Amino acid sequence: MTISTHVTTFDGLPIVRFSREGELPADPSAVAWRVEAPDYDSAPEDLAAELDALLSRVPADAVRALVVGRWGSAYETAAPVELLVSLAPRLTGLRALFLGEMTFEECEISWIRHREITGLLEAYPALEVLRVRGADGLTLKPVRHEALRELAFESGGLPATLVRAVGDCDLPALTHLELWLGVEDYGGDATVADLAPVLAGERLPALRHLALCNAEIADEVAAAVATAPVVARLEVLDLSMGITTDAGVDALLAGQPLTHLLRLDLHHHYLSDEAAQRVVTRLPGVRVDVSDRQEPDEDDDEVYRYTAVGE
Repeated sequence: MTISTHVTTFDGLPIVRFSREGELPADPSAVAWRVEAPDYDSAPEDLAAELDALLSRVPADAVRALVVGRWGSAYETAAPVELLVSLAPRLTGLRALFLGEMTFEECEISWIRHREITGLLEAYPALEVLRVRGADGLTLKPVRHEALRELAFESGGLPATLVRAVGDCDLPALTHLELWLGVEDYGGDATVADLAPVLAGERLPALRHLALCNAEIADEVAAAVATAPVVARLEVLDLSMGITTDAGVDALLAGQPLTHLLRLDLHHHYLSDEAAQRVVTRLPGVRVDVSDRQEPDEDDDEVYRYTAVGE
């Protein structure tokens, strides 16, 4: 699967694409503003001009949520982190940022170029939501951030260095963490050992929603989750979009109780009908999603299973 459509809401707000000539909504703070470069050949300064135009028409403190689409050729130019950092003194109301919200027609997810994003968290201490699509070149240094409540990295392959950095961050307000682990062919080299600090949860005291999804190592993740201390306080556990098999579900059910969960998401899986029914039966009262069953490909005695999102 590739990402073929743009999201229509962000942080609970409808997304409105900024236009220099368009009519402004009655309440500019009640929408998430989508800003992007005019076309794929745009230079970095073209996106800067669009953001400047937004801030010249909309009161800066009314820009609560910002969705950054293409910044020119995302295959060739890294994400405009320095630009966004430089705008922090003006974007005083910013609480939610989505960086790299592009479809596959604009840039395949595993080819969206990034750079170190630590500066964003340092420049916006009141930021509550940070979502990043793509992981090529993406790095992060461990930080403490008091306000962040939602952090998500969408990728076809999340580097182990980034996974470890997330685990080493102190995020006392974080309730929602989403890591699309991906596949090794696209840079997803994280192991369950790299997830250990996240699964311990010591630096994530408020965590209630944990997504370790789109994983080539889905069965290993399920086995690690089965004994992870953080699970006891979760409301939502998302292991979807990966290549979970019966072995992963068996390991998950053999571990700690999961009946306290509100939801367990396993959609896009490789479970047998019996295993899918077993997990539903064993967790009464939990909304278990075992939809989108996949069939492995077989070729010359080789069996191939695929995550939902890759290139």
